[in-house]
Amino acid sequence: MLYSEKVLDHFSNPRNVGEIEDADGVGEVGNAKCGDIMKMYIKVDNGVITDVKFKTFGCGAAVATSSMATELIKGKPIEEALKLTNKAVVEALDGLPAVKLHCSVLAEQAIKAALSDYYTRQGIDPLPIIGEIGDCEHCH
Repeated sequence: MLYSEKVLDHFSNPRNVGEIEDADGVGEVGNAKCGDIMKMYIKVDNGVITDVKFKTFGCGAAVATSSMATELIKGKPIEEALKLTNKAVVEALDGLPAVKLHCSVLAEQAIKAALSDYYTRQGIDPLPIIGEIGDCEHCH
């Protein structure tokens, strides 16, 4: 299986690993059966994601997509983070093998789950903003 240099770099040196003790939003997605679980922590200040950390249990592609996804939303307004797609994550990594595309879907969903939690904590119903967060097809 061939991985791009960027995937290998983000797997070997993942950015933003860890957890945020006093996070404003925490999202966990994945499935223990398929082995990929992502947990995303965000700090929000004035509608901007000031910090983001992740913990991922899974394959190299799962770690790399989580790492890249956090890089893409850090310092960005929530509205922009909500628009992040798995396709954008894959493009930023210069591509992923087809069998690993589900990892990028999980990365997108982990961010959306953290944002959903943030809205819930603010007393705002996240459904109209974020919609349903399902499992990736790979996990069924």
